[in-house]
Amino acid sequence: MSPLSPTSIKALERLRAYVPPPTIYSSLPMRCRAAVLLLLFADRAGHLSIVLTVRSASLRTFAGQVALPGGRSDHPDETPAQTSRREAYEEIGLPLGSLPFPSLFSVEHLTELPLFLASTDICVRPCVAYLRDVTKGQTADVNDNLMPKLDPKEVASVFTVPLERFLMDSYDDGGTTQRWDGVPWYNGNWFNWGGRDWKSHEFQAPVWSGAKLLRYKVWGMTARVLVDAARLAYGQDPAFPSPKTIGDEDFIASSFAAGEVDESAGSGGSGKRQGNL
Repeated sequence: MSPLSPTSIKALERLRAYVPPPTIYSSLPMRCRAAVLLLLFADRAGHLSIVLTVRSASLRTFAGQVALPGGRSDHPDETPAQTSRREAYEEIGLPLGSLPFPSLFSVEHLTELPLFLASTDICVRPCVAYLRDVTKGQTADVNDNLMPKLDPKEVASVFTVPLERFLMDSYDDGGTTQRWDGVPWYNGNWFNWGGRDWKSHEFQAPVWSGAKLLRYKVWGMTARVLVDAARLAYGQDPAFPSPKTIGDEDFIASSFAAGEVDESAGSGGSGKRQGNL
């Protein structure tokens, strides 16, 4: 991997220093607990890029959609960080520590974000980690030496996007990528649900397959997590209007106190949600 740029070094420092507010994660019913992994690494330009997955078309929920590696907690004592790493191992083959992984890379846990509410009423704890090249001269390559080793029952493919792009209303200066196919990088809409204003973000991630430009739609809760993670990492608000709060911790806590979060969650949502969170 390439050496980190000064901007990326500062971004990692901000993430390491971030202390999330108290969470009710461990008080939630087991069926409501889940975690996702925001796995960052240095791309060829030294920018922080993030690993995203395309879910298998055969899955019962969110089939074919873009997601972060992750899933539900397995048992009451499993921490969000443990859940996110276990799921990343199962989905994309991110090793948990077996050789030859330690000789090439290490995974540094940076921080956790407040809870986010998925449209299935699952409460998701995002865990941020940095995939560090520990070889002399930083010569290891993520694609060649580590990923992907996909579980086809869960993941159809993986791709990466520079994290900082999720603060921008255009993917690149001058709209170069958009001129290839006329597809804008960002669209967003506000809606009200549960007495709160929510922002629905939608990004059309450009991925080159040979000479062909593909687009992967990043939206829903995944997009909200990425926007908030980028805000924390780069210390600035996005170029488009967005809520000032990070995550949904307070909203989930008040819903839990009102008895609106229970063991029935996770079967497809309450049916009252407007829009895809």
